[in-house]
Amino acid sequence: MRWMILALLPGMAMADSLVATRVVPARSVIAAEDLTLVAADIPDALTSTEAALGFEARVTLYPGRAVRAEDVGPPALVERNGLVTLEYRAGALNIRAEGRALGRAAAGDSLRVMNLASRTTVTGRLDPDGVVRVGP
Repeated sequence: MRWMILALLPGMAMADSLVATRVVPARSVIAAEDLTLVAADIPDALTSTEAALGFEARVTLYPGRAVRAEDVGPPALVERNGLVTLEYRAGALNIRAEGRALGRAAAGDSLRVMNLASRTTVTGRLDPDGVVRVGP
């Protein structure tokens, strides 16, 4: 009976933690062979490979070190100096213009863009289709 009580105490169970199997440079898309699960409870480590597969490494990942949620993110859709479409919508009004990205961004990220026609810098949110939405 004593052993049964000890087995039910919190913190006694081992959890799997995600670690890198090789050096993964920052800005690289993570593949299945880059990761493995180890039987260890590492604080802040991801606990499944699906949580990182297909994502981009935000920092360099080193072999044997834990992969944390803040170490990975969606892959960038736009690179610095890339051409993007700016779109402003307000009711029935829809204005589109060409712009140049002033940084890297993934879908949902805020991005500064220079409007190529007016040379004005605006900030918008990058949609999954690659369009930068500005305005309300």
